[in-house]
This record gives sequence, structure tokens and C-alpha cells, in this order.
Amino acid sequence: MSVHIGAQPGDIAERVLLPGDPMRAKWIAETFLTDPVCYTQVRGMLGFTGTWQGVRVSVQGSGMGMPSASIYTHELINEYGVKSVIRIGSCGAIAEELQLGDVIAAIGSATDSNMNRARFDGLIDYAPVADFSLLRTAVDVAERRGVAMRVGSVLAADAFYTDRPDLFDTLADYGVLAVEMESAAIYTIAARFRAKALTILTVSDHIKRGDKMDSAQREQGFSDMVQIGLDTAIS
Repeated sequence: MSVHIGAQPGDIAERVLLPGDPMRAKWIAETFLTDPVCYTQVRGMLGFTGTWQGVRVSVQGSGMGMPSASIYTHELINEYGVKSVIRIGSCGAIAEELQLGDVIAAIGSATDSNMNRARFDGLIDYAPVADFSLLRTAVDVAERRGVAMRVGSVLAADAFYTDRPDLFDTLADYGVLAVEMESAAIYTIAARFRAKALTILTVSDHIKRGDKMDSAQREQGFSDMVQIGLDTAIS
């Protein structure tokens, strides 16, 4: 039983979807999984295990930001034997061509966080990347489902609000598609402990144009992303 999850051994499947919002975890479990069971409510961070197409899958809220996501990713892998983690969440687009509702798979994650610099004593800029087998599967799944999923790099930012929006223009010039807040930490921890990780995102707002989904759309309007994540997890 880990400190922050508090589940019993065997409660959590080897395949986990990791939304940041615990209410999104609840919605996913109740909408998509068969016979979901809530295995944790510690700190209000809900987790559920059920089945998808006959295969056990868990959905665990991770909170917002890399420190919180790091805790849950670390405990899932090291305390509960999780083999693959698929983050599913929202992002802010910075690539001009992206539209609200577009789905992105993050092949790599740039970051302004010091977490990885600290791991390598400031000597190396470690490059967190997705597991290739999960990424390849997700691309195939999206194609079968008729979803035009984009694959590219994202930025995992430490701060939701920034005083340097001009940097988004530079990132877009270098092919970064969108901004979110967890992927770099999840990729790094999965790599360290030999698990698989992937981030699949839905564009909930466009940072440059100011377009945005409302709160209800953010919580529940992401069916394509969720089903791609579930199909990828069990493949």
C-alpha cells in the first residue's frame, strides 16, 4: 500500500490511463469501463479498475503539474507493478494549424522544469520521449478509428500562467505543437524504472488565437482520446 494511492496489492491493473483530473478519471471509468471499482479516494485523487474489451485497465488521477504526476507515476510503477502508463489530458495548442478537439500524441517532451536538470547535476539536458511501441500502436489505433492524430513534440511547463508568452512563438518555430504540464516527468520516471509511457492530448484551447473549450467540454469532451488510449493500453 503506497502513501498517496493507498490501494491494496492486486487492485491496480498493469495498464493505467493517467488523467490529471480525478473527476475525468471517474467519468472515464463510468463511461468506458465494464464493472469499474474505485480502489482509492486518498486526497480526493480517484482511481478505478475495470475492463475494456475484456482486459483489466485502471484509470488513476494524477493531479496537475510534474511534482504531482511524478508521485503517482513512481508509486504506480514501483508499488503496484504497473507496466505501461498512458497520460490522457488537455493541452494548449501553439501550432497555428491545430484546432479545438484535435488529438496529439507526444513523441517527445521539452520542459522548462529543473527536475531533470537536478537528476543529472545540471550537466545534461535529458530528452524525455515516449515509448515507441505504445506510440506506434496509438498511431495505428487512431488510423483505424478515423482520427487524424498529430504526432510531435510538446512542452511540459512548470507554470500554467507565464510572463513569457513570446517563447511559445519560438517553440512553435521549432515544431513544438502544444503546451501541457506533466509529460516530461512521466516519461522520465517510466524510463528510469523500465516501464512504458505515452502522452495523448486533446487541444482544449489555442494559446495564440484565444479559442477555448468550456469546463464541461474539458472534463468530458475527449472521447476520441480516451478510446485511443484504452485501445493502445490493451494492444
